[in-house]
Amino acid sequence: MAPSAPTPPGPRLLKALIVSTLGVAAAHLILSDTLYLSFAGQAASTLGAGPGYSADQAFTTALINTFLVMPLVLWIGMLVTGERRVGPMVLVGTVAWITAVGNGIDLIDDAPGTILPFRSLVLVVAVTALASLVRRRRT
Repeated sequence: MAPSAPTPPGPRLLKALIVSTLGVAAAHLILSDTLYLSFAGQAASTLGAGPGYSADQAFTTALINTFLVMPLVLWIGMLVTGERRVGPMVLVGTVAWITAVGNGIDLIDDAPGTILPFRSLVLVVAVTALASLVRRRRT
């Protein structure tokens, strides 16, 4: 069976924009929900509730979960759309997401329900989608 021809850049970029938008949305939802658990843990400990998840454990869990969700959504999303060789996109998207969260975590850690700055979210989507155009040559 002959290898299939690579997808032209336009459709691949469109697929990558959609998948990276979904990835950012899913990762942000996971981050927001688990940070909300952190707030609930702080409130429970302040009110004298028994030991359970501490605020630090919930915060760490929030970061780990969001850092794991992003590459999985990017990788699975691009494979579902029929694209192959998505390694550079997954790597760049994950690094961009970790950077955006690292720069904006202070903003969303202060109050439940806040979102990361819109510009950084758009930048993550744009950089990730553009990285989808990088493909290794077949040898």
